[in-house]
Amino acid sequence: MPALITYRTPVQEDWVDYNGHLRDAYYLLIFSYATDALMERIGLDAVSRGQSGNSLFTLEAHINYLHEVKLGTEVWVQTQILNFDSKRLQVYHSLHRAGLDEALAASEQMLLHVDLAGPKSAVFSNHSVALLEELVAQQLQLQAPSYVGRVIGLPKK
Repeated sequence: MPALITYRTPVQEDWVDYNGHLRDAYYLLIFSYATDALMERIGLDAVSRGQSGNSLFTLEAHINYLHEVKLGTEVWVQTQILNFDSKRLQVYHSLHRAGLDEALAASEQMLLHVDLAGPKSAVFSNHSVALLEELVAQQLQLQAPSYVGRVIGLPKK
């Protein structure tokens, strides 16, 4: 399976800053829309969320800004499932554009499956687990992402 493309969009005028570059917050917005699309792929679409009362919450997100992105650029997000357990999902989103092999940005995220009535964590449905397992199997040949497990910090003096 080639990389899973979860979201595609042109960079909007109100998303760019005074330098003509995509504002940092909008990288996360784009990655958030990619997560929404991934939810549909794993049985957490709007109808299923309404019936089950379950959704995904983002527990942690790291973003690496790798190349500038300008107004009007058509970008897309490729998503890789890194790992999951009964309640959590670790994903890697990378932002791309035509004509550049390298990612424009990367985001590693930890997501939690939640029962909204609590809210409290909840075990994934068997259907979601099967769909996640299928995606993981399809992505076995993908290379390990470059920007996973990074920690922010300055070297100690």
